Amino acid sequence: MIERRIKAARFPAVKSLDSFDFTAIPNLNKMQVLELARCEWIDRCENVIALGPSGTGKTHVALGLGLAACQKGIAVRFTTAAAIVHELMEARDERQLLRLQKQLVKQKLLIIDELGFVPLSKTGAELLFELISQRYERGSILITSNLPFDEWTETFGSERLTGALLDRLTHHVSILEMNGDSYRLAQSKARQNS
Repeated sequence: MIERRIKAARFPAVKSLDSFDFTAIPNLNKMQVLELARCEWIDRCENVIALGPSGTGKTHVALGLGLAACQKGIAVRFTTAAAIVHELMEARDERQLLRLQKQLVKQKLLIIDELGFVPLSKTGAELLFELISQRYERGSILITSNLPFDEWTETFGSERLTGALLDRLTHHVSILEMNGDSYRLAQSKARQNS
């Protein structure tokens, strides 16, 4: 059952929190992350937002929390912001939007990775907003973003839409501040120096 849930989640890689180097991001609250791994926040339909620059482990933590949820019998779906918007727009064009929205709302945990890397079209932003609104207080969302909240308007293109989106996402939220140097960059430098 667990393996089936992990497969259904569509993780790009299976990573656990056991393999995360908490010493690389000293200002990340390890106890908070381990508490989130108990998945009680998902039962309460709360959200998690991991913010920080590229290479600080946001995706690894998201994958670890997603894996923990799968192991506890929770239905999870992992996607990137660009991929989910593309999927929603394609479904709309094929008159399958309602079916896709129902599938996505049914997941207990929806993980949206890399929000803010690519600005969204007006339609894409509206479709993503609609999905987040449909999930509000019905299912949990975990979002990773390299942008602080005050720069999300650049991604969504509208202050009003961004404000309404953040209002829903942050009503019941745990925020993981993952500021630090790129872990990948540090590993590359270490390999070059050895």
